[in-house]
Amino acid sequence: MSKRLATWVFLATFLVVLTVPAVALAQEGAGDVAIAGKAIAAALAMGMAALGAGWAQAKIGSAGQGTLAERPEERIWVITLTALPEIIVLLGFVMAILLSGGE
Repeated sequence: MSKRLATWVFLATFLVVLTVPAVALAQEGAGDVAIAGKAIAAALAMGMAALGAGWAQAKIGSAGQGTLAERPEERIWVITLTALPEIIVLLGFVMAILLSGGE
């Protein structure tokens, strides 16, 4: 992926992450700044965790393919290391739930 395309994808994702909670709050008519702040924080926690995990999996996946080409017996380690960044997404999801406060 070229740098320019990656930048546009990042900016589009960031824009969606910031606008969707605001639109949802505007439809409710609950213009509370605290609620909006919680929604934006929860969206950022989930969005940034997903972006970080995706970037990590891309790097680990490409390195894992090279490792498997040279040493196929290392497949368990490659699978384990490829799945490890998903914990980051789960932690981001937990943070989003905690930040939203069940509202």
